[in-house]
Amino acid sequence: MFNIVLVEPQIPPNTGNIGRLCVNLGATLHLVKPLGFDISQKSVRRAGLDYWSKLELKIWESLEEFLEANKINKHFHLATTKTDNIYWDAKFRKGDFILFGSETKGLDKELLTKYPQNCIKIPMSEDGRSLNLSVSVGVVAYEALRQCWEA
Repeated sequence: MFNIVLVEPQIPPNTGNIGRLCVNLGATLHLVKPLGFDISQKSVRRAGLDYWSKLELKIWESLEEFLEANKINKHFHLATTKTDNIYWDAKFRKGDFILFGSETKGLDKELLTKYPQNCIKIPMSEDGRSLNLSVSVGVVAYEALRQCWEA
């Protein structure tokens, strides 16, 4: 369905929730290292992630490795708070890549500056700093699903 890409995720429960979401969506989860946690089989089993074996998971050693294998085009969506482009205005298609940065840093500013037309944001009030990563992925991924469902 889609490719959800987490660049340097730091918080294990967020990634676990996103993994479950990907299983339910039929999406591929891409994790770009370094990771802030261990995803060995032993750790995953200990965390009770019984769905993890059903997850289509790809691990990348770096963002550079990921981008070398997956060239950015109009089917890439870069989630950030640093744009005016609202996520529901993006045109999502099956197979699209939706990238999210780490909980502490977001996506690299250089990447966002290089591809401003690919940037999307979830509107929020000025009182909140940001949404939780797993909530953000859910919001955007289900809008992408809605668009594809209607097409």
